[in-house]
Amino acid sequence: MSAPAATAAPLLEIEDLRVHFPLRRGLFGRAQGAVRAVDGVSLSMARGETLGLVGESGCGKSTLGNAILRIVEPSGGAIRLGGVDLARLEGEALRAARRKAQMVFQDPFASLDPRMRLGESIGEPLLVHGLARGAALRAKVSDLLARVGLQPEHADRYPPEFSGGQRQRLVIARALALSPDLVICDEPVSALDVSVRGQILNLLLELQRSLGTAFLFISHDLSVVRHVSDRIAVMYLGRIVEIAPRDTLFARPRHPYTQALISAIPLPDPKAQRARRRIILSGEIPSPARPPSGCSFHTRCPLATERCRTEIPVLAPATDGSQVACHLAT
Repeated sequence: MSAPAATAAPLLEIEDLRVHFPLRRGLFGRAQGAVRAVDGVSLSMARGETLGLVGESGCGKSTLGNAILRIVEPSGGAIRLGGVDLARLEGEALRAARRKAQMVFQDPFASLDPRMRLGESIGEPLLVHGLARGAALRAKVSDLLARVGLQPEHADRYPPEFSGGQRQRLVIARALALSPDLVICDEPVSALDVSVRGQILNLLLELQRSLGTAFLFISHDLSVVRHVSDRIAVMYLGRIVEIAPRDTLFARPRHPYTQALISAIPLPDPKAQRARRRIILSGEIPSPARPPSGCSFHTRCPLATERCRTEIPVLAPATDGSQVACHLAT
């Protein structure tokens, strides 16, 4: 894991991305408000970088990942991948652009068709895009299986014959079939046994080193994200509240929400765990259909002031390479 040079052109640029789902009520289904799942997100990724995206369940992480690939339609903003705005593409142009970005979903048991042989599942993207057939297709599938630690003969077997960890390896192989520049990993190890998670995480790191693929790694588990990421973005109620290099974020988290998340990570030393200061947040995360005024975190923040209740903080750069959206950050 090594961060690319900061001077290189970004692979992915997201600018003021919004995904609002209309709330429809009444006999004629008229829109009455909206769920602001993603509400003005801007960030960028370098080629070959792993950006971790963390936050509580319901904060909009998965919706953001789906919007980047246009699995869900954005309500506004720009999604530039290699300089091409995916938000403006349609039809064949969008289909061709999707070759450069792929997805690894959370549940490996639901990600593979149980009626298709593995070779068919992994080779399907190559067939759809007209990149390989016949012997060339079989050779490519065998190479992909080898890359994820499986055997060529597995191509003739069916998904139910494999464990969860093996199925996730197969899903990763399929995601890599088109040699994408970006792979979005949406909670790729949360459905796996603890003993298997490390294997999959190390596999992703090995593939990144050998292929130079960039990963957007979505998770609620900061310990996992710390293991794989170059930088980490923290999301709360549809907005990015902090972005920082991994070591900087854990050494000096600036946003009160980030501080609370990090304080909840268990420590292996029982004495250190008992001695540490936990930050317990009061209340529940507000509804994205009715977000608070001002800073969206002010209803749970122990440091909130009147300014926090009325003025939305902007994501501003700091001298250590981080960005934080907080009126009180130092």
